[in-house]
Amino acid sequence: MRDELAGFTVGVTADRRRDELAALLQRHGARVVFAPALRIVPLADDTELRAATRACLDRPPDVLMADTGIGMRGWLEAAEGWGLAEPLRTALREAYVVARGPKARGAIRAAGLHDQWSPASESCAEVVAHLRDRGVAGQVVAMQLHGGQQPECTQALVAAGATVIAVPVYRWAPPTDPAPLHRLIDLVIDRMVDAVTFTSAPAAEALLRAAGDRVDQVLDAFRSAVLASCVGTVTAEPLRRRGVPVSAPERARLGALVRTIVAELPRRAVTLKAAGHLLTLRGHAAVVDGELRPLAPAPMAVLRTLSASPGRVLSRAALLRTLPRGADEHAVEMAVARLRAGLKAPGVVQTVVKRGYRLRVD
Repeated sequence: MRDELAGFTVGVTADRRRDELAALLQRHGARVVFAPALRIVPLADDTELRAATRACLDRPPDVLMADTGIGMRGWLEAAEGWGLAEPLRTALREAYVVARGPKARGAIRAAGLHDQWSPASESCAEVVAHLRDRGVAGQVVAMQLHGGQQPECTQALVAAGATVIAVPVYRWAPPTDPAPLHRLIDLVIDRMVDAVTFTSAPAAEALLRAAGDRVDQVLDAFRSAVLASCVGTVTAEPLRRRGVPVSAPERARLGALVRTIVAELPRRAVTLKAAGHLLTLRGHAAVVDGELRPLAPAPMAVLRTLSASPGRVLSRAALLRTLPRGADEHAVEMAVARLRAGLKAPGVVQTVVKRGYRLRVD
């Protein structure tokens, strides 16, 4: 098969650049579920941003911490609207500029400024450690904020003797319509999605927060059946802190994120031989002798349960527990019939009279 992700379903929690990420996944054959966990909202009241800008003009910073590309561009665009763009660039030109990642670096250079250093991990903690080692006592640090206050970084710099000017450009807010996020949470809990992508740590926190009293079920799914795929180590931190094994590329790029998913998901698929056929289970499909066979949720649930105990006879009652609530034994018979029709491989699912069903494994 040419499409490495055909038969797999991937949840996308990003709002910005979600179409770009979805296109990359779909190019490899994945089915994509959109569920923005957060949205970026420009500050409705720019009083704080304007005051921070004035503070930078009154006392040009010795250090500029550029956190995000969108934040730096938004700050300079706002300054342009106030007629302060050139004075601001002049004030920042002599600063020691730290760009937390490539997007921030690109925004800095587009503004005609020069960045001197970037952390390998793209983490705020590494930036703070670097500045403390370099020495910030008596210096002014302008910190462009990443969607909200960053008290740990701020307090660490203040403790090292710096004066910190917090520069708020935008804030995180819940999605306008929370229904897609709650649907994704249902899919994660029911193991009906194979991977969920995260492009920011706040988005990971937001999904867990939205799960409410079901958060342990979500974490259990991520620890077992559902791949949590993060764009970088900083994004992965909220999940790793809770014991979730995370897939993350070495470089925080969307293309690299997709490549890790392409490498990981097929490797997690169950493959076995049954009735002379090579059978591989993917998220919403089976691959039979190299041919993709999409399956509805009920037949797929039955196939997963049978494949978890290959060769063993499972009763209708045992299979019933894998189907949606309210189903009866007749629903099991229907699911098995649809499974056989969908696989188009006679003999793979065998009926054992008065006992149940089994996979006829070789």
